[in-house]
Amino acid sequence: YWPPQYTIMDGLTLEPLKVVSTRGMTVDTQEFHPEPRVAAIVASHQHPEFIVNVKETGQILLVNYEDINNLKTTTIGAARFLHDGGWDVTKRYFLTAANQSNKVAVVDSKEQKLTALIDVDKIPHPGRGANFVDPQYGPVWATSALGNEKITLIGTDPEKHADQAWKVVRVLKGQGGGSLFVKTHPKSNHLYVDTTLNPDPAISQSVAVFDINDLEAGYKVLPIAEWAKLGEGPKRVVQPEFNAGGHEVWFSVWNGKDQRSALVVVDDRL
Repeated sequence: YWPPQYTIMDGLTLEPLKVVSTRGMTVDTQEFHPEPRVAAIVASHQHPEFIVNVKETGQILLVNYEDINNLKTTTIGAARFLHDGGWDVTKRYFLTAANQSNKVAVVDSKEQKLTALIDVDKIPHPGRGANFVDPQYGPVWATSALGNEKITLIGTDPEKHADQAWKVVRVLKGQGGGSLFVKTHPKSNHLYVDTTLNPDPAISQSVAVFDINDLEAGYKVLPIAEWAKLGEGPKRVVQPEFNAGGHEVWFSVWNGKDQRSALVVVDDRL
């Protein structure tokens, strides 16, 4: 986050090659911001570009690294407080949360322009988000939220599901606010939602699991921290991640610095 800049490095040696300041004007009020932080940085699959979120200004930078001595940058005005995000399943569209603005920005990385600004609530925090096929609405991308229990599903198929594309098609009710990550896998029928920062220990120490083929049925709760058998401590469960085969889900259980933490591995097929 500090200093307010991004650095282009040699991919093999990590030698810094070029440092670029991100100080600039806010997208809404057009005021100068002296310390805008860099949040997500992802590599485009369409062009030799890095996509750089500048948090406080709300600007998304498409930085072309073909010739860094004559650097070309496309600046896309989105919404302030940009944070993390991820790709749709085609790797063309980058969906990223502007969390305190309660919006998700959609960037068409092929056409190098903003496709949509979608209203969501409250304080979306997707991590990379989760892609799957909703049985009613087709391909969707999901984000959970810090500010409430909502898991928001956004349509991502402008070709075959144009009426649902870049719109909120479904909102699921999770355990509560304080979520940081949602996760699924192409070989899984489940959507996992953590609630790491929820003030209720019973919620922060467990995860919600939805059946993708029956989303209206609600969620099951997995007591991940209880399974870790760590004894005392906050034991916050965070960031489900699948193995490559898609049949195991790994969870971190965060404890105090003087206490034991854990990794809990769950068989997704059960």
